Amino acid sequence: MRQIVLDTETTGLEPELNHRVIEIGCVELVNRRATGRTFHRYLNPEREIDDGALSVHGISRIDLDGQPRFAEIADELLAFLAGSELVIHNAAFDIAFLDAELARLPGEPRQIGSICHILDTLELAREMHPGQRNSLDALCKRYDVDDSARELHGALLDARILADVYLAMTGGQGALALAEHDAHASASEGARPARAPVRTAVPLPVLRATPEELAAHEAMLAVIASASGGRVLWAALEPRPNADTHADPAAVRTAAALHAEEALEAVGALAPLAEPQRPSA
Repeated sequence: MRQIVLDTETTGLEPELNHRVIEIGCVELVNRRATGRTFHRYLNPEREIDDGALSVHGISRIDLDGQPRFAEIADELLAFLAGSELVIHNAAFDIAFLDAELARLPGEPRQIGSICHILDTLELAREMHPGQRNSLDALCKRYDVDDSARELHGALLDARILADVYLAMTGGQGALALAEHDAHASASEGARPARAPVRTAVPLPVLRATPEELAAHEAMLAVIASASGGRVLWAALEPRPNADTHADPAAVRTAAALHAEEALEAVGALAPLAEPQRPSA
């Protein structure tokens, strides 16, 4: 399976306001291994770059003088992408910009979605980690991917980091070896490749609850049942299985009673933490 991990940098946030692509970076994976093939171009946007965008990627308008225009590299880019699955973080953003660039070209309109299947790692991350931060930086921390070279955003650097993150998210790949990319390209970027760690399978210990822990658990359930007037679902499921099958149920109930008062005090201590915090003015 051939996949292309892609990222872009732009002059701003809205292609509808005539913002343009100024950098495209792609990394090729075949059967979940880096092949060393990349596509990397800086582009002359023929317009100024917003200050907000400049602070993100650090690419100035002067840096792009003498670089090709999108029209000059479009066919080469499409040939590199054709037939692949594109792996993009927040794909809607990059695809909207690329489609807008393609729409400016003469001839029959073309769209990236017509030549590639698109996998959005942001949507994938939201499904895997609902309610959590799922930016590329956050995913690097979650999956122990080294992004220390990412002081500023850069399309090819971010594509390499995203390749590591994607492989870690979807099963890991200790042999990614992004160092396989061309040494000259690495030296010109001044960035080191990021790697997903090798995860060696280890047996997971099963830790059973002690009688004391079971007693504390029973005490807390008693507190909850008392506070709800006995309207608790687990009451219909009695008797509940113990984590320690050798624990004496009578001893557990006795210990639960002894711990009930302590549990009530603990709940009282935690109650202020549960109160919503008033936003500061």
